[in-house]
Amino acid sequence: MSEKKCFTDSGIEINRVYYSAPTTLQKERPGEFPYTRGVQSDMYRGKLWTMRQYAGFSTAEESNKRYHFLLSQGVMGLSVAFDLPTQIGYDSDHALAEGEVGKVGVAIDSIEDMELLFAGINLEQVSTSMTINATGFILLAFYVALAKKQGADLYKISGTIQNDILKEYAARGTYIYPPKPSMRIITDIFEWCAKEVPKWNTISISGYHIREAGSTAVQEIAFTLSNGKAYVQAALAKGLDINIFGKRLSFFFNAHNHLFEEVSKFRAARRMWAKIMKELGATDEKALMLRFHTQTGGATLTAQQPLNNICRVTIQTLSAVLGGTQSLHTNGYDEALSLPTEDAARVALRTQQIVAFESGAPDTVDPFAGSYFVESLTDEIENKALALINKIDAMGGSVSAIESGFMQDEIAKSAYTYQRHIESGEKIIVGVNKFQIIETNTIPGFKIDDSIRIIQSNNLKALREKRNNSKVSELLKKITLTAKSTENIMPIVVEAVENYCTLGEISDALRSVFGEYK
Repeated sequence: MSEKKCFTDSGIEINRVYYSAPTTLQKERPGEFPYTRGVQSDMYRGKLWTMRQYAGFSTAEESNKRYHFLLSQGVMGLSVAFDLPTQIGYDSDHALAEGEVGKVGVAIDSIEDMELLFAGINLEQVSTSMTINATGFILLAFYVALAKKQGADLYKISGTIQNDILKEYAARGTYIYPPKPSMRIITDIFEWCAKEVPKWNTISISGYHIREAGSTAVQEIAFTLSNGKAYVQAALAKGLDINIFGKRLSFFFNAHNHLFEEVSKFRAARRMWAKIMKELGATDEKALMLRFHTQTGGATLTAQQPLNNICRVTIQTLSAVLGGTQSLHTNGYDEALSLPTEDAARVALRTQQIVAFESGAPDTVDPFAGSYFVESLTDEIENKALALINKIDAMGGSVSAIESGFMQDEIAKSAYTYQRHIESGEKIIVGVNKFQIIETNTIPGFKIDDSIRIIQSNNLKALREKRNNSKVSELLKKITLTAKSTENIMPIVVEAVENYCTLGEISDALRSVFGEYK
Protein backbone atom coordinates (compact mmCIF):
# COMPACT_ATOMS: atom_id res chain seq x y z
CA MET A 1 0.00 0.00 0.00
CA SER A 2 1.40 3.41 -0.97
CA GLU A 3 2.09 5.88 1.82
CA LYS A 4 -0.53 8.61 2.28
CA LYS A 5 0.61 12.01 1.04
CA CYS A 6 -0.32 15.20 2.93
CA PHE A 7 -0.22 18.77 1.63
CA THR A 8 -0.75 22.26 3.01
CA ASP A 9 -3.52 24.40 1.49
CA SER A 10 -0.82 25.94 -0.77
CA GLY A 11 -0.01 22.47 -2.14
CA ILE A 12 3.32 22.13 -0.29
CA GLU A 13 3.95 18.45 0.46
CA ILE A 14 4.37 17.70 4.17
CA ASN A 15 7.00 15.12 5.10
CA ARG A 16 6.00 12.24 7.35
CA VAL A 17 8.66 13.36 9.82
CA TYR A 18 11.25 16.16 9.91
CA TYR A 19 14.74 15.43 11.19
CA SER A 20 16.36 18.82 10.74
CA ALA A 21 15.52 22.39 9.83
CA PRO A 22 17.32 24.08 6.91
CA THR A 23 17.90 27.40 8.67
CA THR A 24 20.48 29.64 10.28
CA LEU A 25 17.97 30.59 12.96
CA GLN A 26 20.40 30.23 15.88
CA LYS A 27 22.11 33.45 14.73
CA GLU A 28 18.80 35.34 14.55
CA ARG A 29 17.36 37.25 17.47
CA PRO A 30 13.82 38.61 17.79
CA GLY A 31 13.70 42.35 17.04
CA GLU A 32 16.74 42.14 14.75
CA PHE A 33 17.08 41.88 10.95
CA PRO A 34 15.56 39.98 9.15
CA TYR A 35 12.84 39.76 11.85
CA THR A 36 11.79 36.16 11.14
CA ARG A 37 11.32 35.76 14.89
CA GLY A 38 9.33 38.97 15.43
CA VAL A 39 9.68 42.73 15.26
CA GLN A 40 10.14 43.23 19.02
CA SER A 41 12.81 41.67 21.18
CA ASP A 42 10.30 40.70 23.89
CA MET A 43 7.12 40.60 21.77
CA TYR A 44 4.00 40.13 23.94
CA ARG A 45 5.91 39.98 27.24
CA GLY A 46 6.29 43.74 26.84
CA LYS A 47 2.90 44.57 25.28
CA LEU A 48 0.09 42.38 24.00
CA TRP A 49 -1.16 42.73 20.44
CA THR A 50 -3.92 45.33 19.94
CA MET A 51 -7.30 43.61 20.22
CA ARG A 52 -9.58 45.17 17.61
CA GLN A 53 -13.14 44.33 16.65
CA TYR A 54 -14.18 45.36 13.14
CA ALA A 55 -17.57 47.03 13.40
CA GLY A 56 -19.74 49.45 11.50
CA PHE A 57 -23.32 49.22 10.29
CA SER A 58 -26.44 51.26 9.79
CA THR A 59 -26.09 54.89 10.87
CA ALA A 60 -23.18 56.58 12.62
CA GLU A 61 -25.22 56.72 15.86
CA GLU A 62 -25.85 52.94 15.85
CA SER A 63 -22.18 52.17 15.12
CA ASN A 64 -21.15 54.56 17.91
CA LYS A 65 -23.20 52.51 20.40
CA ARG A 66 -21.36 49.33 19.29
CA TYR A 67 -17.97 51.08 19.67
CA HIS A 68 -18.80 52.14 23.24
CA PHE A 69 -19.89 48.56 23.99
CA LEU A 70 -16.65 47.12 22.56
CA LEU A 71 -14.48 49.64 24.45
CA SER A 72 -16.31 48.71 27.67
CA GLN A 73 -15.52 45.02 26.99
CA GLY A 74 -11.74 45.55 26.71
CA VAL A 75 -11.15 46.36 23.04
CA MET A 76 -7.94 48.39 22.68
CA GLY A 77 -8.50 49.82 19.19
CA LEU A 78 -11.46 50.51 16.92
CA SER A 79 -11.77 49.13 13.42
CA VAL A 80 -14.36 50.79 11.18
CA ALA A 81 -16.33 49.05 8.42
CA PHE A 82 -17.92 51.34 5.81
CA ASP A 83 -20.89 50.62 3.57
CA LEU A 84 -20.40 50.11 -0.18
CA PRO A 85 -21.56 53.58 -1.29
CA THR A 86 -18.98 55.16 1.06
CA GLN A 87 -16.30 52.80 -0.27
CA ILE A 88 -16.92 53.72 -3.92
CA GLY A 89 -17.56 57.43 -3.51
CA TYR A 90 -21.34 57.86 -3.60
CA ASP A 91 -23.45 59.80 -1.12
CA SER A 92 -26.35 57.88 0.45
CA ASP A 93 -28.91 59.71 -1.70
CA HIS A 94 -27.23 58.77 -5.00
CA ALA A 95 -29.31 56.48 -7.26
CA LEU A 96 -26.54 53.83 -7.25
CA ALA A 97 -26.57 53.71 -3.42
CA GLU A 98 -30.11 52.33 -3.27
CA GLY A 99 -30.33 49.03 -1.37
CA GLU A 100 -26.77 49.30 0.00
CA VAL A 101 -26.83 52.16 2.53
CA GLY A 102 -25.60 51.01 5.95
CA LYS A 103 -25.62 47.32 4.92
CA VAL A 104 -22.02 46.05 5.10
CA GLY A 105 -20.73 48.96 7.15
CA VAL A 106 -21.57 52.43 8.35
CA ALA A 107 -22.71 55.18 5.95
CA ILE A 108 -20.46 58.25 6.12
CA ASP A 109 -21.44 61.16 3.87
CA SER A 110 -19.98 64.18 5.66
CA ILE A 111 -18.01 65.37 8.67
CA GLU A 112 -21.34 65.48 10.56
CA ASP A 113 -21.57 61.66 10.27
CA MET A 114 -17.96 61.38 11.47
CA GLU A 115 -18.80 63.46 14.55
CA LEU A 116 -21.70 61.14 15.39
CA LEU A 117 -19.55 58.03 14.74
CA PHE A 118 -16.95 59.06 17.33
CA ALA A 119 -19.21 60.91 19.79
CA GLY A 120 -17.82 60.56 23.33
CA ILE A 121 -14.57 58.97 22.06
CA ASN A 122 -11.31 60.89 22.50
CA LEU A 123 -9.32 60.44 19.27
CA GLU A 124 -6.02 61.03 21.10
CA GLN A 125 -6.73 57.99 23.29
CA VAL A 126 -7.81 55.35 20.76
CA SER A 127 -6.11 53.86 17.73
CA THR A 128 -8.52 53.68 14.80
CA SER A 129 -8.21 51.44 11.77
CA MET A 130 -10.41 52.30 8.79
CA THR A 131 -11.01 49.67 6.10
CA ILE A 132 -11.30 52.07 3.19
CA ASN A 133 -9.39 52.27 -0.09
CA ALA A 134 -10.59 54.35 -3.08
CA THR A 135 -12.01 57.03 -0.75
CA GLY A 136 -9.44 56.48 2.02
CA PHE A 137 -8.03 60.00 1.60
CA ILE A 138 -11.49 61.54 2.19
CA LEU A 139 -12.16 59.45 5.31
CA LEU A 140 -8.71 60.38 6.64
CA ALA A 141 -9.60 64.05 5.99
CA PHE A 142 -12.88 63.62 7.94
CA TYR A 143 -10.96 62.01 10.83
CA VAL A 144 -8.27 64.71 10.93
CA ALA A 145 -10.90 67.49 10.70
CA LEU A 146 -12.79 65.88 13.61
CA ALA A 147 -9.58 65.55 15.66
CA LYS A 148 -8.92 69.28 15.10
CA LYS A 149 -12.49 70.04 16.26
CA GLN A 150 -11.84 67.99 19.42
CA GLY A 151 -8.68 70.05 20.03
CA ALA A 152 -6.48 66.95 19.63
CA ASP A 153 -2.76 67.17 18.97
CA LEU A 154 -2.41 65.79 15.41
CA TYR A 155 1.06 64.52 16.33
CA LYS A 156 -0.61 62.18 18.86
CA ILE A 157 -3.50 60.70 16.88
CA SER A 158 -2.79 57.19 15.64
CA GLY A 159 -4.41 54.63 13.41
CA THR A 160 -4.42 53.23 9.90
CA ILE A 161 -6.28 53.66 6.64
CA GLN A 162 -6.18 50.56 4.48
CA ASN A 163 -5.60 52.68 1.35
CA ASP A 164 -4.44 49.66 -0.71
CA ILE A 165 -5.93 50.17 -4.17
CA LEU A 166 -3.87 47.54 -6.03
CA LYS A 167 -5.58 44.64 -4.26
CA GLU A 168 -8.94 46.20 -5.15
CA TYR A 169 -8.16 45.77 -8.86
CA ALA A 170 -6.82 42.24 -8.23
CA ALA A 171 -9.35 40.82 -5.80
CA ARG A 172 -12.06 43.00 -4.30
CA GLY A 173 -13.44 45.54 -6.76
CA THR A 174 -14.11 48.74 -4.75
CA TYR A 175 -11.97 50.99 -6.94
CA ILE A 176 -12.98 54.28 -8.56
CA TYR A 177 -10.10 55.83 -10.52
CA PRO A 178 -7.57 54.16 -12.85
CA PRO A 179 -4.31 52.81 -11.35
CA LYS A 180 -2.00 55.76 -12.11
CA PRO A 181 -4.09 58.55 -10.50
CA SER A 182 -4.92 56.17 -7.65
CA MET A 183 -1.19 55.66 -7.01
CA ARG A 184 -0.69 59.44 -7.13
CA ILE A 185 -3.33 59.93 -4.38
CA ILE A 186 -1.62 57.28 -2.24
CA THR A 187 1.82 58.90 -2.50
CA ASP A 188 0.22 62.28 -1.72
CA ILE A 189 -1.12 60.70 1.48
CA PHE A 190 2.36 59.36 2.36
CA GLU A 191 3.89 62.80 1.89
CA TRP A 192 1.18 64.75 3.75
CA CYS A 193 0.91 62.38 6.73
CA ALA A 194 4.69 62.41 7.30
CA LYS A 195 4.38 66.15 8.01
CA GLU A 196 0.91 66.50 9.54
CA VAL A 197 0.02 63.20 11.31
CA PRO A 198 3.35 61.37 11.74
CA LYS A 199 1.96 58.55 13.92
CA TRP A 200 -0.65 57.60 11.31
CA ASN A 201 -0.06 54.39 9.31
CA THR A 202 -0.65 55.59 5.78
CA ILE A 203 -1.37 52.22 4.18
CA SER A 204 -2.26 48.71 5.24
CA ILE A 205 -1.08 46.59 2.34
CA SER A 206 -3.65 43.86 2.29
CA GLY A 207 -3.33 40.16 1.62
CA TYR A 208 -6.60 39.57 3.47
CA HIS A 209 -8.90 40.15 0.49
CA ILE A 210 -6.54 38.34 -1.88
CA ARG A 211 -6.93 35.27 0.36
CA GLU A 212 -10.69 35.78 0.69
CA ALA A 213 -10.91 35.77 -3.11
CA GLY A 214 -9.41 32.26 -3.13
CA SER A 215 -5.61 32.58 -3.21
CA THR A 216 -3.27 30.20 -1.41
CA ALA A 217 -1.12 31.32 1.55
CA VAL A 218 1.91 31.52 -0.77
CA GLN A 219 0.04 33.71 -3.28
CA GLU A 220 -1.31 35.86 -0.44
CA ILE A 221 2.15 36.96 0.69
CA ALA A 222 3.70 37.01 -2.81
CA PHE A 223 1.02 39.31 -4.26
CA THR A 224 0.85 41.46 -1.12
CA LEU A 225 4.59 42.04 -0.86
CA SER A 226 4.75 42.68 -4.61
CA ASN A 227 2.05 45.35 -4.21
CA GLY A 228 4.06 46.74 -1.29
CA LYS A 229 7.11 47.05 -3.56
CA ALA A 230 5.00 48.97 -6.10
CA TYR A 231 3.90 51.50 -3.45
CA VAL A 232 7.47 51.96 -2.22
CA GLN A 233 8.77 52.45 -5.78
CA ALA A 234 6.01 55.02 -6.50
CA ALA A 235 6.92 56.93 -3.31
CA LEU A 236 10.63 56.84 -4.20
CA ALA A 237 9.82 58.16 -7.69
CA LYS A 238 8.03 61.09 -5.98
CA GLY A 239 11.26 61.82 -4.08
CA LEU A 240 10.05 60.66 -0.64
CA ASP A 241 12.47 59.30 1.98
CA ILE A 242 12.10 55.52 2.35
CA ASN A 243 13.36 55.71 5.95
CA ILE A 244 10.48 58.06 6.84
CA PHE A 245 7.47 56.71 4.88
CA GLY A 246 8.76 53.12 5.29
CA LYS A 247 8.11 53.27 9.05
CA ARG A 248 4.41 53.98 8.45
CA LEU A 249 3.74 51.08 6.09
CA SER A 250 1.76 48.25 7.65
CA PHE A 251 0.29 45.01 6.34
CA PHE A 252 -2.99 43.13 6.75
CA PHE A 253 -3.05 39.35 6.52
CA ASN A 254 -5.60 36.56 6.74
CA ALA A 255 -5.42 33.67 9.21
CA HIS A 256 -6.80 30.36 7.94
CA ASN A 257 -7.14 26.93 9.53
CA HIS A 258 -3.81 25.24 8.72
CA LEU A 259 -2.05 26.32 11.91
CA PHE A 260 1.50 25.45 10.84
CA GLU A 261 1.26 26.92 7.34
CA GLU A 262 -0.17 30.16 8.71
CA VAL A 263 2.53 30.57 11.39
CA SER A 264 5.20 29.85 8.76
CA LYS A 265 3.59 32.32 6.35
CA PHE A 266 3.77 35.18 8.87
CA ARG A 267 7.40 34.40 9.70
CA ALA A 268 8.38 34.15 6.01
CA ALA A 269 6.61 37.42 5.15
CA ARG A 270 8.60 39.34 7.78
CA ARG A 271 11.89 37.98 6.53
CA MET A 272 11.04 38.64 2.88
CA TRP A 273 9.89 42.23 3.44
CA ALA A 274 13.03 43.12 5.43
CA LYS A 275 15.18 41.94 2.52
CA ILE A 276 12.98 43.74 -0.06
CA MET A 277 13.17 47.04 1.83
CA LYS A 278 16.93 46.70 2.26
CA GLU A 279 17.32 46.18 -1.50
CA LEU A 280 15.17 49.28 -2.12
CA GLY A 281 17.51 51.37 0.04
CA ALA A 282 16.03 51.39 3.56
CA THR A 283 18.55 51.56 6.39
CA ASP A 284 16.39 52.54 9.39
CA GLU A 285 15.48 49.33 11.24
CA LYS A 286 11.85 50.46 11.72
CA ALA A 287 11.51 50.91 7.95
CA LEU A 288 12.72 47.32 7.46
CA MET A 289 10.14 45.80 9.82
CA LEU A 290 6.95 44.21 8.52
CA ARG A 291 4.25 45.09 11.06
CA PHE A 292 0.86 43.52 10.43
CA HIS A 293 -2.76 43.30 11.49
CA THR A 294 -4.50 39.94 11.16
CA GLN A 295 -8.15 39.06 10.71
CA THR A 296 -9.41 35.53 11.03
CA GLY A 297 -10.62 33.97 7.76
CA GLY A 298 -14.10 35.08 6.74
CA ALA A 299 -14.14 32.60 3.86
CA THR A 300 -13.51 29.71 6.29
CA LEU A 301 -16.73 30.36 8.24
CA THR A 302 -19.63 28.03 7.51
CA ALA A 303 -23.36 28.68 7.59
CA GLN A 304 -23.75 24.99 8.52
CA GLN A 305 -23.32 24.28 12.26
CA PRO A 306 -22.17 27.88 12.84
CA LEU A 307 -21.02 27.25 16.43
CA ASN A 308 -18.18 25.18 14.91
CA ASN A 309 -16.80 28.53 13.73
CA ILE A 310 -15.76 29.32 17.32
CA CYS A 311 -13.24 26.45 17.07
CA ARG A 312 -12.01 27.66 13.68
CA VAL A 313 -11.55 31.22 14.93
CA THR A 314 -9.63 29.92 17.97
CA ILE A 315 -7.15 28.02 15.76
CA GLN A 316 -6.77 31.08 13.54
CA THR A 317 -6.25 33.33 16.58
CA LEU A 318 -3.48 31.04 17.79
CA SER A 319 -1.79 31.09 14.36
CA ALA A 320 -1.75 34.90 14.35
CA VAL A 321 -0.38 35.12 17.90
CA LEU A 322 2.19 32.34 17.46
CA GLY A 323 3.16 34.02 14.17
CA GLY A 324 3.74 37.42 15.82
CA THR A 325 0.88 39.72 14.77
CA GLN A 326 0.72 43.33 16.02
CA SER A 327 -3.06 43.55 16.09
CA LEU A 328 -5.94 41.15 15.60
CA HIS A 329 -9.63 41.05 14.76
CA THR A 330 -11.55 37.83 15.42
CA ASN A 331 -14.69 37.08 13.38
CA GLY A 332 -18.07 36.31 14.94
CA TYR A 333 -19.31 32.73 14.64
CA ASP A 334 -22.49 33.94 12.88
CA GLU A 335 -20.83 35.94 10.09
CA ALA A 336 -21.62 33.38 7.37
CA LEU A 337 -25.28 34.26 8.10
CA SER A 338 -25.25 38.02 8.77
CA LEU A 339 -23.32 40.86 10.37
CA PRO A 340 -22.22 39.71 13.86
CA THR A 341 -24.68 40.08 16.71
CA GLU A 342 -23.46 41.63 19.96
CA ASP A 343 -23.22 38.14 21.55
CA ALA A 344 -21.09 36.82 18.67
CA ALA A 345 -18.83 39.91 18.80
CA ARG A 346 -18.33 39.34 22.54
CA VAL A 347 -17.41 35.65 22.06
CA ALA A 348 -14.95 36.67 19.32
CA LEU A 349 -13.27 39.19 21.62
CA ARG A 350 -13.22 36.71 24.54
CA THR A 351 -11.42 34.24 22.21
CA GLN A 352 -8.53 36.70 21.94
CA GLN A 353 -8.58 37.39 25.68
CA ILE A 354 -8.50 33.67 26.56
CA VAL A 355 -5.53 33.12 24.23
CA ALA A 356 -3.85 36.20 25.76
CA PHE A 357 -4.40 35.44 29.43
CA GLU A 358 -4.97 31.67 29.72
CA SER A 359 -3.15 29.81 26.93
CA GLY A 360 0.50 30.69 27.64
CA ALA A 361 1.01 31.48 23.93
CA PRO A 362 2.31 35.03 24.57
CA ASP A 363 4.79 34.02 27.29
CA THR A 364 7.79 33.40 25.02
CA VAL A 365 8.91 35.01 21.78
CA ASP A 366 8.43 32.94 18.59
CA PRO A 367 7.22 29.73 20.31
CA PHE A 368 7.64 27.56 17.19
CA ALA A 369 11.26 28.62 16.59
CA GLY A 370 13.46 25.60 16.03
CA SER A 371 10.55 23.33 15.10
CA TYR A 372 11.91 21.19 12.28
CA PHE A 373 8.50 21.32 10.59
CA VAL A 374 7.85 25.08 10.96
CA GLU A 375 11.38 26.12 10.01
CA SER A 376 11.27 23.94 6.88
CA LEU A 377 7.82 25.24 5.98
CA THR A 378 8.91 28.87 6.53
CA ASP A 379 11.76 28.37 4.05
CA GLU A 380 9.54 26.60 1.50
CA ILE A 381 6.89 29.32 1.62
CA GLU A 382 9.56 32.01 1.25
CA ASN A 383 11.11 30.27 -1.79
CA LYS A 384 7.76 29.72 -3.55
CA ALA A 385 6.58 33.28 -2.82
CA LEU A 386 9.89 34.74 -4.05
CA ALA A 387 9.56 32.80 -7.32
CA LEU A 388 6.12 34.42 -7.84
CA ILE A 389 7.44 37.91 -7.01
CA ASN A 390 10.29 37.44 -9.50
CA LYS A 391 7.72 36.47 -12.13
CA ILE A 392 5.74 39.67 -11.41
CA ASP A 393 8.93 41.77 -11.49
CA ALA A 394 9.69 40.35 -14.95
CA MET A 395 6.25 41.61 -16.10
CA GLY A 396 7.12 45.13 -14.91
CA GLY A 397 5.73 44.91 -11.38
CA SER A 398 2.32 44.68 -9.73
CA VAL A 399 0.52 47.35 -11.77
CA SER A 400 1.46 45.57 -15.03
CA ALA A 401 0.62 42.14 -13.57
CA ILE A 402 -2.83 43.43 -12.57
CA GLU A 403 -3.46 45.23 -15.86
CA SER A 404 -2.62 42.01 -17.75
CA GLY A 405 -4.93 39.98 -15.49
CA PHE A 406 -2.11 37.73 -14.20
CA MET A 407 -2.89 38.08 -10.48
CA GLN A 408 -6.64 37.74 -11.02
CA ASP A 409 -6.17 34.57 -13.11
CA GLU A 410 -3.83 32.96 -10.55
CA ILE A 411 -6.28 33.66 -7.70
CA ALA A 412 -9.22 32.31 -9.76
CA LYS A 413 -7.33 29.08 -10.55
CA SER A 414 -6.54 28.51 -6.86
CA ALA A 415 -10.13 29.21 -5.81
CA TYR A 416 -11.40 26.73 -8.41
CA THR A 417 -8.94 24.02 -7.31
CA TYR A 418 -9.86 24.49 -3.62
CA GLN A 419 -13.59 24.28 -4.33
CA ARG A 420 -13.10 21.20 -6.51
CA HIS A 421 -11.25 19.49 -3.63
CA ILE A 422 -14.16 20.25 -1.28
CA GLU A 423 -16.75 18.93 -3.73
CA SER A 424 -14.76 15.73 -4.34
CA GLY A 425 -14.33 15.17 -0.59
CA GLU A 426 -10.54 15.39 -0.89
CA LYS A 427 -10.71 18.43 1.43
CA ILE A 428 -12.95 17.90 4.46
CA ILE A 429 -14.91 20.83 5.88
CA VAL A 430 -16.59 19.67 9.09
CA GLY A 431 -20.36 20.08 8.92
CA VAL A 432 -20.29 20.92 5.19
CA ASN A 433 -19.13 17.81 3.31
CA LYS A 434 -18.71 15.48 6.30
CA PHE A 435 -20.29 15.10 9.77
CA GLN A 436 -23.47 16.80 8.60
CA ILE A 437 -26.70 16.97 10.60
CA ILE A 438 -30.26 18.02 9.85
CA GLU A 439 -30.18 21.65 10.95
CA THR A 440 -32.76 24.01 12.32
CA ASN A 441 -31.02 27.36 12.52
CA THR A 442 -31.81 29.06 15.83
CA ILE A 443 -29.07 31.69 15.62
CA PRO A 444 -30.61 35.16 15.39
CA GLY A 445 -29.44 37.13 12.36
CA PHE A 446 -28.44 40.77 12.52
CA LYS A 447 -30.70 42.72 10.17
CA ILE A 448 -30.26 46.26 8.84
CA ASP A 449 -33.38 48.38 8.29
CA ASP A 450 -33.81 49.77 4.75
CA SER A 451 -35.06 53.07 6.20
CA ILE A 452 -31.44 54.10 6.83
CA ARG A 453 -31.18 55.49 3.29
CA ILE A 454 -34.11 57.82 4.03
CA ILE A 455 -32.47 58.99 7.29
CA GLN A 456 -29.13 59.65 5.56
CA SER A 457 -30.81 61.38 2.59
CA ASN A 458 -32.77 63.70 4.93
CA ASN A 459 -29.55 64.54 6.80
CA LEU A 460 -27.80 65.35 3.49
CA LYS A 461 -30.69 67.59 2.40
CA ALA A 462 -30.50 69.51 5.70
CA LEU A 463 -26.70 69.80 5.43
CA ARG A 464 -26.86 71.23 1.88
CA GLU A 465 -29.46 73.79 2.94
CA LYS A 466 -27.48 75.18 5.89
CA ARG A 467 -23.88 75.17 4.57
CA ASN A 468 -22.21 77.93 2.52
CA ASN A 469 -22.82 76.50 -0.96
CA SER A 470 -20.80 79.14 -2.82
CA LYS A 471 -17.79 78.21 -0.65
CA VAL A 472 -18.46 74.51 -1.40
CA SER A 473 -18.49 75.18 -5.17
CA GLU A 474 -15.24 77.16 -4.90
CA LEU A 475 -13.52 74.34 -2.97
CA LEU A 476 -14.73 71.59 -5.35
CA LYS A 477 -13.33 73.62 -8.25
CA LYS A 478 -10.01 73.94 -6.38
CA ILE A 479 -9.96 70.13 -5.95
CA THR A 480 -10.24 69.63 -9.73
CA LEU A 481 -7.47 72.19 -10.37
CA THR A 482 -5.22 70.51 -7.78
CA ALA A 483 -5.90 67.11 -9.38
CA LYS A 484 -4.73 68.51 -12.74
CA SER A 485 -1.52 69.85 -11.14
CA THR A 486 1.30 68.11 -9.27
CA GLU A 487 0.31 69.70 -5.94
CA ASN A 488 -0.51 67.48 -2.95
CA ILE A 489 -4.25 66.87 -2.89
CA MET A 490 -4.68 66.38 0.88
CA PRO A 491 -4.69 70.01 2.15
CA ILE A 492 -7.55 71.06 -0.15
CA VAL A 493 -9.55 67.90 0.68
CA VAL A 494 -9.21 68.61 4.43
CA GLU A 495 -10.38 72.19 3.84
CA ALA A 496 -13.31 70.92 1.76
CA VAL A 497 -14.59 68.51 4.42
CA GLU A 498 -14.23 71.20 7.10
CA ASN A 499 -16.59 73.29 4.95
CA TYR A 500 -19.12 70.45 4.68
CA CYS A 501 -18.35 69.17 1.19
CA THR A 502 -19.65 65.59 1.03
CA LEU A 503 -17.77 62.42 0.20
CA GLY A 504 -19.74 61.99 -3.05
CA GLU A 505 -19.08 65.57 -4.17
CA ILE A 506 -15.31 65.26 -3.62
CA SER A 507 -15.25 61.86 -5.39
CA ASP A 508 -17.19 63.30 -8.35
CA ALA A 509 -14.83 66.30 -8.61
CA LEU A 510 -11.96 63.83 -9.04
CA ARG A 511 -13.99 61.59 -11.41
CA SER A 512 -14.28 64.64 -13.70
CA VAL A 513 -10.46 64.75 -13.92
CA PHE A 514 -9.28 61.16 -13.54
CA GLY A 515 -12.24 59.26 -15.01
CA GLU A 516 -13.28 55.81 -13.75
CA TYR A 517 -11.50 52.48 -14.09
CA LYS A 518 -13.46 49.97 -16.17
